[in-house]
Amino acid sequence: MKQEKLDWLAKNPFYTERFMYWVGRHCRCSSIKDVAKECKLDWKTVKELEKEYMKEQLEKAPEISPNVIGVDEISVRKGHTYRIVVSDLERGIPIWFGGIDRSEESMNMFYEWLGPEKCKNIRLIVMDMWKAFEKSARKNAPQSAILYDKFHILKHLGDALDAVRKSEYKRLTGEKKKYIKGSKWILLSNRENLTNDGRQSLNTLMKANARLSKAYLLRESFGQLWDYKSEVWALKFFKNWKQSLKWQRLKPYEEFVKLIERHWDGIAAYCDPANKVPLGFVEGLNNKIRVIQRRAYGIRDEEYLRLKILTCMLDEL
Repeated sequence: MKQEKLDWLAKNPFYTERFMYWVGRHCRCSSIKDVAKECKLDWKTVKELEKEYMKEQLEKAPEISPNVIGVDEISVRKGHTYRIVVSDLERGIPIWFGGIDRSEESMNMFYEWLGPEKCKNIRLIVMDMWKAFEKSARKNAPQSAILYDKFHILKHLGDALDAVRKSEYKRLTGEKKKYIKGSKWILLSNRENLTNDGRQSLNTLMKANARLSKAYLLRESFGQLWDYKSEVWALKFFKNWKQSLKWQRLKPYEEFVKLIERHWDGIAAYCDPANKVPLGFVEGLNNKIRVIQRRAYGIRDEEYLRLKILTCMLDEL
């Protein structure tokens, strides 16, 4: 008996390649369950067809040789189970998903996958202030500059503001306490994202509590640090901002200042015009991954998650 391979068949011989592409394209914007319902197929069949489609996408994608990368970790399940995602920030695509946690050894796996020659081409690595990522970068791409992600830094400052809010709530009694209760979202949101009622509540809170008002204004002004094109002026701004804390009794902010001072080189690196990369991409990718995880809720196939992440920014076939 002789078997003949037909080019128009998918790897699953019960379906054509054209149908596999149709399923893959629809799964980019719909859940497996919805596509399976529309096609009157078992969801496992749809998932396997989509995986085949995504593998085709990766095979046809341009060669990976990044100059600027972004590194972040994502939680894949409860219990502090992490995987590392690396992105090419110039092309705006994720290029690697892996590791077994967020340790230095897991980060080394990316550089081993990329290869020593391509590692030499990396000139800038954007990351949060996780020591394991920095140690791995120094070891595997020593020629590259390290830039700490603006959004992770501002998250630390937001945590400091929330700590001030909690301490004020504990300190105050009676009528003054009611202004602070339930104000977390108002304080941590960007002012332009607030509704009219939200802005009115914020203004009332600012008038009612001077310490929270000062902490809020300091947080709002700190974002200017990334507007400077000279490290000298950026440092001058930071020193003035630090001076504003004097006599304010904002202990969480004082801890935040120590954090910035320990990591100043990786923050000031953004002043270099060559390092003005889109810092919002990594945060935007994280939001996209959370949507993928919600859509794939209940699916324990980590290879499927890896393919979904790596192809989410690629053109459809």
